[in-house]
Amino acid sequence: MRIAISGPPGSGKTTVSEMVADRLGYELVLVGQIFRQMASERNVDLETFGRSAEEDETIDRELDDRMVAIATARDDIVIEGRLTGALLRRNEIEAFTVHIDASEEVRCLRIAKRECAAGDRVMDEMRTRERSEKKRYLEYYGIDPSNRIIYDLWIDSSDKTPEEVADAIVTEAKKRCDFEAQEG
Repeated sequence: MRIAISGPPGSGKTTVSEMVADRLGYELVLVGQIFRQMASERNVDLETFGRSAEEDETIDRELDDRMVAIATARDDIVIEGRLTGALLRRNEIEAFTVHIDASEEVRCLRIAKRECAAGDRVMDEMRTRERSEKKRYLEYYGIDPSNRIIYDLWIDSSDKTPEEVADAIVTEAKKRCDFEAQEG
């Protein structure tokens, strides 16, 4: 089974993805690591590469193509990234798609704590990044990553621990596996 976990920055998707992969014994693929690998291949620091991606759509497309190729070639994986669920659906790759969200305030607090940064600066950067990403995703693929219909499961992590979110995903994934086994 492929499990695609998406969500905005600060939603907890990376932490939860690690837990889900560990609990199921699945491989974990982080789209952020693919992005870092691409920057390294070009001998460019991450910040510069990120700015380049905003101006050069071929970077996002290459990143997404690499993620889709990995998902196509492998099974029993958890793939974490902003657009993973939507792109797997768009490419008709069978997956259990999950979107983790949290209120803007909670996400801001989490990012500020993680990066030891001022909350107001984090909020401004978070909003700017999300506007930029939404614009690019709509322009490139016609995808709005906040469209709930794309996902099999939508979880608000605002008032949940990462363990609780991971438990909910694992429980639902196991139900789906049991259902598929009964049908097969």
